[in-house]
Amino acid sequence: MTLRQRIISKVKANAGSSWALPKQQSSCAPPEVWTNKDNDVTPASRRTWTSLTILGFWFSDALNMQGWEGPSSVISIGLTWREALLAQAVAMIIISIPLVLNGAIGSALHVPYPVAARSGFGYQFAKFAVVVRMVTALFWHAIQTYSGSFALTLCIAAIWPSYLRIPNHIPDHIGLTTQQMVSHLLFWLIQLPVLMISPHKLRWFFMFKAIVVSACCIGVAAGMCKFAQSSGDIWKQEPRIHGSARAWMILTCMMSNAGGWATMATNIPDFTRYMNGRKGQYWQAFFLPVITIFLALMAIIGTSASKVVYDEYIWDPTVLASKWTGPKGRCASFFVGFSWVVGQIGTNLSANVITAANDLTSLFPKYINIRRGAFIATVIGGWVMQPWKIVYSASQLLTFMAGLAVFLAPVAAVLSSDFWIVKRKKIDIPALYDPKGRYEYWHGINWRAVVAFVVALTPNLPGLANSVQPSLNLSGGIIHVWDINYLYGFTSAATVYVTLSKLFPAHETLIDEMITEDEIWAVNDDNGIIMANSESDEFETEKVLTEKS
Repeated sequence: MTLRQRIISKVKANAGSSWALPKQQSSCAPPEVWTNKDNDVTPASRRTWTSLTILGFWFSDALNMQGWEGPSSVISIGLTWREALLAQAVAMIIISIPLVLNGAIGSALHVPYPVAARSGFGYQFAKFAVVVRMVTALFWHAIQTYSGSFALTLCIAAIWPSYLRIPNHIPDHIGLTTQQMVSHLLFWLIQLPVLMISPHKLRWFFMFKAIVVSACCIGVAAGMCKFAQSSGDIWKQEPRIHGSARAWMILTCMMSNAGGWATMATNIPDFTRYMNGRKGQYWQAFFLPVITIFLALMAIIGTSASKVVYDEYIWDPTVLASKWTGPKGRCASFFVGFSWVVGQIGTNLSANVITAANDLTSLFPKYINIRRGAFIATVIGGWVMQPWKIVYSASQLLTFMAGLAVFLAPVAAVLSSDFWIVKRKKIDIPALYDPKGRYEYWHGINWRAVVAFVVALTPNLPGLANSVQPSLNLSGGIIHVWDINYLYGFTSAATVYVTLSKLFPAHETLIDEMITEDEIWAVNDDNGIIMANSESDEFETEKVLTEKS
């Protein structure tokens, strides 16, 4: 070996060792499998979430600018506020079913979504489900971060109006101005330290956001009604679409609303793993519909009143607040901007960054824990993906992102039906960490899950293509499957997976009782046996010398 080769080899060795996390003993994973405490079973000391934390979590997740602007898309296509609220309510009821079913997995097993998915998909195929969810999280993190920068601009402009007059030195084709770039950088820097906080310590931030953003929503709606001396005429609008076209359009809006929450319905175990009991997570079925309908109603009232005051419907809350002038108006504008800054950070935290961090931790446990994963996710989402280009030049990409629900519906279906019906909640938790354990299936792939995924996805592809590229002008009954895309994807995948699992059972994965992490596990190593107990953050080990045959 030449001197140059030896130097390169030494640099690579040092680089690898410096980036690798300390090797940790686990009560579940075999000694040869690399793991870390963020990917392992959540110890008792970190199970700090209660029903109140879940309430704060959903306030944190659901209260965001996209939720405020949501009814505008329904009304703009020719429906009314009644259909907007109906589509929101029914969609939240639909999505609450997989949300609660999969949430129970986290509260029972105390493992993250990437680990829980191995039971139904197989140890290796579960990585596909993880990547699909991670890509979705990164895209939405990019969009939510860029939206938050507009709220921060509102705050700064309320104090220094000249901020809006910063000369632009960025070419138009980039998709943003110098002032917007500064706001984006500042927002990214403000949210970065919050994203570094461990999930089990976030309950107080969730409650803070719940209070601040709820007060903002009520204040904007009430204030606009006071300015207009009425709630406007949006309540008198009649639908511009009738007959069967109207019915299909309502279904499409329902699925669009449900699809927006498909990500959380899939990876909710990432959060319910921190529950200190199993019953609290069931409150999600009530919390999510109530919070989202509240936000939609406040948005409709405030926007309707804006028509009276400004002679146009203003759905963007930051644009609406920017029209308030005078000392009192600028003070109110600052509060609205601050509230939505908190709102966007909370949504990014609960819906996107923690999820992507968990996914990265599962895929690269030797090098990435949740804190490193959060940093990598926010760098990719905030800068590498250039969210200003996504928003500026790709409305079709946003449609495609909403359409990613068709990929997540079968994932959520396999996850929940495997736990509740096929395995009947009897999971061997340590085996979830063993690539050669009972959940290996065939080379790490459960073919039943593959078939269910294909059956659920294929009929939705023509509708997805037509929504992204309307010029295709596809027609026929198959297009209407898209109008019920999430409902079809979830029910068909669950039906196929359960049927195949009953006709061709994987006997090695079926056990009589759940095997939990709370028991003491003996793991053979070179010197003897390591006894580990996952009830503490630091595993206590005891070497027991044995005779070698």
